[in-house]
Amino acid sequence: MADLIDEIIKKHMNVQRDTLLPLLQDIQKELGYLSEEAINRIAGSLNLPSSKVYGVATFYDQFRFEARGRFHIQICHGTACHINNSNRIIHEAERLLKIKQGQTTRDGMFSIEVVNCMGACGLSPVIAINEKYYHGIDTKDIKDILDKCKESTTAL
Repeated sequence: MADLIDEIIKKHMNVQRDTLLPLLQDIQKELGYLSEEAINRIAGSLNLPSSKVYGVATFYDQFRFEARGRFHIQICHGTACHINNSNRIIHEAERLLKIKQGQTTRDGMFSIEVVNCMGACGLSPVIAINEKYYHGIDTKDIKDILDKCKESTTAL
């Protein structure tokens, strides 16, 4: 992974502080998240403390510091979904997977992300798993959906 990170840093010719955001974006695009190693290597290349690079990255919602699960669950929490009990769906997914939003299960199978709007308000509440959308769901649907994801991995 270190070689890949260094390769991305080299692509940003004459790496300067003003190239920090594009550099963070490129590394996340390639790795899926910003690892501690990536933060440290970027900091070294820019002659900045790692805490400064981490501080910039944590300021923006777009950056993640944990790898996403094989099944990345996005749960809409926009106004229409909120009114239609998306809070219950969030809590049920967290309960079943034993993780909180923004986390990944230990086995790397599932991760949960709560998003502001998925643009499907008329179909609320809505979740997406790896960009496959499920609409009009209820808390009792969550277990079945997760079980189907698990089954699909055993069929491989």
